[in-house]
Amino acid sequence: MKSTNLSAGNEMPRDFVTLIRELLTVPAPSGREEQIAAVVKRHLDEMGYAHETDGAGNILTRLEGRKTDGPLCVLAAHLDEVGMVVTKIEPDGSLQVNRSGRISPHKLGERPVTIVGDSGTVTGAVSFGSGHSHAEAEGIAWEDVRVITGLSREALAKAGIRPGSTAVPTPQGRECLLFGDPADPLLGAWTLDDRAGVAVLLQLLARLKETARQPVLPTLVAFTVHEEGGCHGAKVLAHREKPEIFIAIDGCPWKPGMDLEVDERPAAWSKDALCHYDQRILTAFSRAARMAGTELQTAVVPSAASDASAVYSSGGAARAAVLGHARYNSHGYEVARLSVFARLLDTLTALLELDEW
Repeated sequence: MKSTNLSAGNEMPRDFVTLIRELLTVPAPSGREEQIAAVVKRHLDEMGYAHETDGAGNILTRLEGRKTDGPLCVLAAHLDEVGMVVTKIEPDGSLQVNRSGRISPHKLGERPVTIVGDSGTVTGAVSFGSGHSHAEAEGIAWEDVRVITGLSREALAKAGIRPGSTAVPTPQGRECLLFGDPADPLLGAWTLDDRAGVAVLLQLLARLKETARQPVLPTLVAFTVHEEGGCHGAKVLAHREKPEIFIAIDGCPWKPGMDLEVDERPAAWSKDALCHYDQRILTAFSRAARMAGTELQTAVVPSAASDASAVYSSGGAARAAVLGHARYNSHGYEVARLSVFARLLDTLTALLELDEW
């Protein structure tokens, strides 16, 4: 990985966009995170970090704390993304599908997809049928969705495509785009959730290595699996490692009526569908953000959950929180301010310097 030194203002290192683009090329539906895991491991190897992979598939890097007897803190970003799951293979080789994670057909749209099999991948095309159909007039439900493969059942079986196989948009349909004001551009991509969090944690590790920084608390940086399908990886990790603090690095979706702006300020969840987050950690986030020369936004996200709230509500950690970026849209084409990722990285760096939370 190249240098990750950050400059002041709204600038973001070119490496961040390069890294996001690399991560977006790799299919990572829940339960099939092997390809993106390999990319993350390669970056950790290049930076000289020891890492391990647990039985669930989580990738873990352990950082010694200056307070060796301090409570363990986990910083986690999930590897997987929303997509589709095959429910039936038709005689003509087309696939009946349903959602994998919380995604609606209209978010996915008619587009090419990669179907991940047990022994290979296959390209297909999402079809909603004729635009003159009754289903089109009434709205698309998953029962109306097919994936056209152009292959026989035998050919699909050879690639290991079966009921339970998953599919996500092809790399050509997920490339990120910089647009808007060139001085403070927006970054758009198919499911920044949670490629952006993975990229930020990789850059945080690069910064710590380059500047010989050591966090105050013992810290476990985790790249978790299966968040979109029930936060399985994070719960396995937390119940084994027993951290006191679990922080998910993830996005905060904007919707009308929220006191939230898609700008350069990091955003923290204060409450979601599963829990009230630990407000002491939010206070620490605010302190760290000010140290980084920015401010913290907070939001209530009543219809969502995260690795952190799943861990917290299951008793896997005494304290939990979510920190990340505000974005337009969720589980589809997502848009954030590019400058927020520099501020988020600065805030995380400052957070690791705090003596008390």
